[in-house]
Amino acid sequence: MGIRIAVGIPTVGRAGILSETLRELGRQTRRPDRIIVCGAKPTDMTGFREAAPDAAALISKPGLPRQRNAIIDAADDVDAIVFFDDDFLPHAEYLAEVERQLLENPDIVVATGKVLADGINGPGLSPAEGREILSAISLIEHSIQPVFTGYGCNFAVRLAPMRAHGLRFDERLPLYGWQEDVDFCRCLAAYGQVCLLNGAQGVHLGVKLSRSPGLKLGYSQVANPLYLSTKRRGYPLGRAITHVACNFAMNLLRALRPEPYVDRRGRLQGNILAMQDLLLGRMIPERILEL
Repeated sequence: MGIRIAVGIPTVGRAGILSETLRELGRQTRRPDRIIVCGAKPTDMTGFREAAPDAAALISKPGLPRQRNAIIDAADDVDAIVFFDDDFLPHAEYLAEVERQLLENPDIVVATGKVLADGINGPGLSPAEGREILSAISLIEHSIQPVFTGYGCNFAVRLAPMRAHGLRFDERLPLYGWQEDVDFCRCLAAYGQVCLLNGAQGVHLGVKLSRSPGLKLGYSQVANPLYLSTKRRGYPLGRAITHVACNFAMNLLRALRPEPYVDRRGRLQGNILAMQDLLLGRMIPERILEL
């Protein structure tokens, strides 16, 4: 007996890239039972019907956690949701591997795929470059391994424990929702295994269009991890401190000669502002909405 799987894609301001991702979903050997796309305004999904005529379209208040929760609410007739970023191109066997592993390993509550290339660490990849990488795959390895968290650009969640324990993405993390995926996965980890599926592969294009401005993201790099560590839901304070220190150090070192595709000075300014707010006792994730 199989399981019903929905693909959920939150999106903002990248309708062209969204259509590329939806076209790639059409190549899955195991077709999704549902496709649910959630934007913050109708123009976020312009033209998506040509790529996925049967997909459901939702509009929610902006913010990645809010949009993910809207998708969860709409997926009340499936057993699992695979969340893809709107710039993640999955290999044709991705959903088949997710179904295989969720059936064979009923204790898996989060399953994240293997990212073959990640444009987020550079200037980004084009859809053509992503497809070229996918076409070179000749062997699928059906192995799994435990990991601390899923990677937000591609991960599957089993809905039964979420429904049983009322788990949701934290909507106090606004806009890009920095670290919302880690927080959510660690909440689910209390009820099962979080695993990497080596056979569920794909390419994260890392498109820079419509990402949070450097100032806002820099603030979130400090505020979000420290806030999450206070919730006592599996996000250790030590991880938060390490995360903040590494991002601050990287932004500081590269601020003088920043990469052309990263607003290092804006991020550094946001880091410093968050640290000032921390000392003044007024640092909260929602502060970026005022910046």
